[in-house]
Amino acid sequence: MIFERGYFDNKVVNESKINDSYRTIRKFNSNTEYSNKPTVFLSHKHDDLNDLKGVIGLLEEYGAKIYIDSMDKNLPNETTWETAKRIKKVIKFSKKFILLATDKAIESDWCNWELGIGDTYKYIDNIAILPMKEKVSNVSRYKYKGNEYLQIYPQIEFRDGTTKYKNGKIILKGYYVRLPSND
Repeated sequence: MIFERGYFDNKVVNESKINDSYRTIRKFNSNTEYSNKPTVFLSHKHDDLNDLKGVIGLLEEYGAKIYIDSMDKNLPNETTWETAKRIKKVIKFSKKFILLATDKAIESDWCNWELGIGDTYKYIDNIAILPMKEKVSNVSRYKYKGNEYLQIYPQIEFRDGTTKYKNGKIILKGYYVRLPSND
């Protein structure tokens, strides 16, 4: 399943919860415990910030604390080698890594670099792709043409309670991380 842009818009997100998350990110220190919750490094293209509120809300509902580099006051104002060093350190420290895989993020050198770092420290149990595309009617556009390497990563999907496992049991309604398959 690939989520369409706006999928998380009607998700109830408490604005004060988002602001609390942003405040926590601004104080993030990878040398000390961030919280008693698992930390997720959420890689994204800054142009996709509108979709982040719903994603942050969803992940926090599942008990995660989110790190977003654009909210980190410890990053330099201009991108330098210190930026890369800090991001690498935070990815290594974080429990999980998720790439909000929009078209712009997939084209971004930074997001691909972050994914490579996440691959080094988190593969395969603690890394996932959250695929998101523009609303389209043509299903073939959902393929990552030219970025087939994304298929090696687990993907976050939603099941509506009507699909079944191979053994015939119903997959309960909810969000799941699906491991890549060989078929």
